[in-house]
Amino acid sequence: MTASDRAASEQQERVPESGPVQDRVPESGLAQDRVPESEPVQDRVPAPAALSVAVIGTGTMGQGIAQVALLAGHHVYLHDAAPGRAKEAVGDITARLDRLVEKGRLTSGARHQARSRLVPVTSLGALFDCGLVIEAVTEQLAVKQELFRELEKTVSDECLLATNTSSLSVTAIAGALRVPGRFVGMHFFNPAPLLPLVEIVSGYATDEAAASRAYGIARAWGKTPVRSADTPGFIVNRIARPFYAEAFRLYEERAADPATIDAVLRECGGFRMGPFELTDLIGQDVNEAVTRSVWESFFQDPKFTPSLAQQRLVQSGRLGRKSGQGWFSYEEGAARPEPRTEPPADAPRSITVRGDLGIAKPLVQMAQEAGIEVDFEDDDHEALIKLPGGGRLFLADGSFPGAYPDGVHFDWSFDYRAATRIALGAGPQESERTVAEATGFFQALGKKVTLLGDVPGLVVARTVAMLVDFAADAAGRGIASADDIDTAMRLGVNYPVGLLAWSDSSRDLTFVNVLDELHQAHPTGRYGPSVGLYHRGTAKIAEDHR
Repeated sequence: MTASDRAASEQQERVPESGPVQDRVPESGLAQDRVPESEPVQDRVPAPAALSVAVIGTGTMGQGIAQVALLAGHHVYLHDAAPGRAKEAVGDITARLDRLVEKGRLTSGARHQARSRLVPVTSLGALFDCGLVIEAVTEQLAVKQELFRELEKTVSDECLLATNTSSLSVTAIAGALRVPGRFVGMHFFNPAPLLPLVEIVSGYATDEAAASRAYGIARAWGKTPVRSADTPGFIVNRIARPFYAEAFRLYEERAADPATIDAVLRECGGFRMGPFELTDLIGQDVNEAVTRSVWESFFQDPKFTPSLAQQRLVQSGRLGRKSGQGWFSYEEGAARPEPRTEPPADAPRSITVRGDLGIAKPLVQMAQEAGIEVDFEDDDHEALIKLPGGGRLFLADGSFPGAYPDGVHFDWSFDYRAATRIALGAGPQESERTVAEATGFFQALGKKVTLLGDVPGLVVARTVAMLVDFAADAAGRGIASADDIDTAMRLGVNYPVGLLAWSDSSRDLTFVNVLDELHQAHPTGRYGPSVGLYHRGTAKIAEDHR
């Protein structure tokens, strides 16, 4: 059969097909709990609209990616290994288009045009003239490699090949290809039609032209692409590990229960969801698998060590919302545990502020507004708030609160005015009066107070310090630019601010000091500051002295 005969024959195959290749929901993309009720849809046709796009794998992610390409004006072909699944996926996508019309987010005419461009196919040979093929099949290296080997027999050498993998190496997948330079990662976040972030991942053999082309296509589709080197977890899934790991470590150390840790990170730290409720939403099995994959890919680096408590949860079948039980119960009528909150205490009539409180400076004006008299003492070496009974309030610095006589530590916040809860830490020998005055002080500022024990770094400070360290390490190793890292973490996991931007607005050596103290408490290598973080801190100091 000649090439033209084969093309004509395969053209006839663009009729119903299907098949569920097991599709995983990328763990990182579910870090949103703020999916809008109305789905934003664009009636735009990016260049080149004539590009035919194929999506292989028609699970949650495959359908979402197909919908994005479809509404951007492309002809989209769906293929799946399981018989009948692609045809079913066409029906599912059509139903979503109908809902968009009902909500006024898409015109009836645009809906009909889009539907006419959506075609299920039964064989890879039917994709011979596609300019872009995106794979969203099961997360198994051998399966993906075999798929792309077969695709290379069909598509032209100019066709851009992309994987939506969230956990496998782009370089390893491309290693099976005859033309690996045109292979890239295009990691969308779930749900793909709503979430803007796309990680464009260059493998070791990826041509710059191919990465730039994928970047341009993602932008033309209305997405916000960021560039990443091929590292375990890429940007988001690599840098986000401490958000879960530190919470689980605190739980394992009996610092607090899941509901309390979640509440502190939400109400004090400003994160949209706590790690326990978030992993219940993601699925404990999915989150644990990603954590384990990244850990193993980094040769079991202690910074990425998985949680034994989470592993036991998975082994017991308590996978979160989908199983009805995870860290919390989701059975009908089940009550959510309340976070630990201190009863009302009397506010101190006055405080004395010594030195520069740094990120906690807003507390001074807030205290004055609450009617608390504020005096000041100059001190270039020690920053604290003195309470009337002689006790002292220190911003968490990674050390044990109990190491400070008459000292109570308070946790970090991105925005102390907006925070509705503050976590305090006190050693076992701390006086009741000091604890009561510290509690009453923050309650007078309108905050709920969670009292923890002798917990080094408390909750927010140690979590944020680790996140910033991971971000600085990724930037220092050239995984991605600082701007792309901050964009990825804001859009991919909804962090309240960009991690590196926030570290630049303070002092990176503050994070180094916190991690140094944590390393003294846990000398395993987990908390040792990265070279990237140290270099950013020293560069900031040098810049300040110019």
